[in-house]
Amino acid sequence: MIERIEELKEEVQKFVAEKEADLESFRMKFVSRKSVLTDLFDAFKDVPPAQKKDYGVALNQLKVLVQDRFKELVSGLEESREATTEAKDLTLPAATDQIGGIHPLTALRARIIEIFERIGFSVADGPEIETDWYNFTALNFPENHPAREMQDTFFIEKDPDVLLRTHTSSVQVRLMESGKPPFRAIMPGRVFRNEAITARAHCIFHQVEGLYIDEGVSFADLKDTLYHFAKEMFHKDVKIRFRPSYFPFTEPSAEIDISCLICNGEGCNICKYTGWVEIAGSGMVDPNVLENCGIDSEKYTGFAFGMGIERMALLNYQVRDLRLFTENDVRFLKQFSSIL
Repeated sequence: MIERIEELKEEVQKFVAEKEADLESFRMKFVSRKSVLTDLFDAFKDVPPAQKKDYGVALNQLKVLVQDRFKELVSGLEESREATTEAKDLTLPAATDQIGGIHPLTALRARIIEIFERIGFSVADGPEIETDWYNFTALNFPENHPAREMQDTFFIEKDPDVLLRTHTSSVQVRLMESGKPPFRAIMPGRVFRNEAITARAHCIFHQVEGLYIDEGVSFADLKDTLYHFAKEMFHKDVKIRFRPSYFPFTEPSAEIDISCLICNGEGCNICKYTGWVEIAGSGMVDPNVLENCGIDSEKYTGFAFGMGIERMALLNYQVRDLRLFTENDVRFLKQFSSIL
């Protein structure tokens, strides 16, 4: 009996009503007083006691499915009838096809790449699923070191050594392992961190990291590069400051802030009412990282930096909620249809 109910479920789901006669046929078979449902309910008394529970559950599911499907068929026929009876104005111009636009994050990523390519940086890429070596150990994060807690990590359950990358610094390690200095490249890509989703943070976001390794590279080169980027990315009058900081893979390290472009320094939720917004972390590559990647730290030095694309998008587009970039609200995205 349960097999019969399953067959009827499939028939109900596949039923199509193109005209009133089809709808009436469905009603007579499944909805009327003499429907197959009525027969199935009458047969309940003959079902063996051990099967009554499963039979009753399946029968009620069929009943709900029939009721919902009948409403859908009635609504569909009414809409079809209205469409065919609606008067058509043949003098109206033909509708043109609407084409999509570039997503604001994609456009901003292209803008960042363009700025760095003009000063000699190439673009490197790497996998989003990484091993502990590339994401942590090679970057001077010793096992069980408290610095690992700076980045809440999504680990792959079947293998604790495999994870979703928390930064695109892993691409820097792959680049240094695969060749010989000098290196001058940026690494744009998507990263993952187990963080609460708010107006200023998300568990999935995009970064652009940069690396420059050569003989004689100094902190002054780092400052000049990031000053140039900030002036090109935003505008010539933006204020920039470097603050001492700590990162396991750079020493010395600094964070870069710019004056908030949303509130013009008066204070808002994006700048935490300080008038300043952090846009990047940076520093001189730690000699341990160079040695881990097979590079002579006595001969070569270098700097690295990393910045969040969404954070700069908030400033560049004057948006106050980072979540808008991932919710795919067409009303929001249409505002950026002409940015490229």
